[in-house]
Amino acid sequence: MTPSTTRSRLVPMRPRDPHEPGRTASSLELFFDLVFVVAVSVAAAQLHHALSEKHIAEGLMSYGMVFFAIWWAWMNFTWFATSFATDDWLYRVLTIVQMSGVLVLAAGIESVYADRDFTVVVFGYVVMRVAMIAQWLRASHAAGESRRATLRYAGGIAIVQVLWLTTLVMPEKLVVVAWFVFVLAELAVPVVAERRWTTPWHPHHITERYGLFTLILLGESLLASANAIFEAVHEHEDLGKLIALSVLTLVVTAALWWIYFWPPHHTAISSFARSIRYGYVHYFVFAAAGAFSAGIEVEIDSITHHTELSELAASYTVTIPIAIFVLGIWWIALRDNADRVVNLVVPVGAVLVLLDPLIPVPFALTALFMALIVVTLVLRPPVERSA
Repeated sequence: MTPSTTRSRLVPMRPRDPHEPGRTASSLELFFDLVFVVAVSVAAAQLHHALSEKHIAEGLMSYGMVFFAIWWAWMNFTWFATSFATDDWLYRVLTIVQMSGVLVLAAGIESVYADRDFTVVVFGYVVMRVAMIAQWLRASHAAGESRRATLRYAGGIAIVQVLWLTTLVMPEKLVVVAWFVFVLAELAVPVVAERRWTTPWHPHHITERYGLFTLILLGESLLASANAIFEAVHEHEDLGKLIALSVLTLVVTAALWWIYFWPPHHTAISSFARSIRYGYVHYFVFAAAGAFSAGIEVEIDSITHHTELSELAASYTVTIPIAIFVLGIWWIALRDNADRVVNLVVPVGAVLVLLDPLIPVPFALTALFMALIVVTLVLRPPVERSA
């Protein structure tokens, strides 16, 4: 039977083989990631404006809330796909529905920052999650031993979506409190669903998907590096500083890529508990990568005198995301495959990056610290250990 014939009818969503050889991201998964490029870009751009205008607390709060919706929807689809993905027309249609929800969410991000209006974001998020409920219910029909887990996923997600809709009629002062409560409810769904009946996951496939999303986020930083060059064309007085910033941004982004992909990530999800740690800590890793690009834009504003932030504060918008990214990856993937030297150099390097703005030539030293971490990783390759 040809692939086109298979896609013309519905295929039972049986659990995928977690040891399937040659399992890689599908073209649909790559297509799915494209809409998240839009959402991440909008969220980072709005964070940049909020920080530059010195609305630091409000900007970070809005970014954290919006980015959770982006990350959680992406992550839930990714883990579902590694367990039950088919390539028939219904699976494709439901995935595209989820993509439409991402675009709706992206359209509402500006209102969150400007007016604390979550209406569009919540609707977009619920669209994504309702499509996910349909996927889980469909999978339950042929899930075998995982059937109870699939039904718990569907039921848990449905309950939490009703809770999210209640925020649309809540007083504004309660929304933030409710947001934290409902986030905990979302995070609890996988823990409850897989407590006794687990779904299968393909370690190499799932970590490849995380790596691809990391590349999307680092791409935002490369865009920020290019923006420094664009500004330099028009800001002749600050030409040298802007070009230097662009070069240093490229160096740091390359270092972040090197650090992320140094360890064999598949060993980090060898059990359900480890997979939860790996998945949940990635919220901070991904959010930091997105915030790094916003910090570069703030640094450009600082150089061109278009921000209300001090030079010290502007530098911290760059160095804090870098440190969080490095420490996050060290904690969940790198340290288990590193020797004592690497496990000393990486966290110490991240701390030095945090202290860097206090030094007269801040961002240049950040690039140097990151380069030294990479040199250490080159000289001391990872040792793959069993969990």
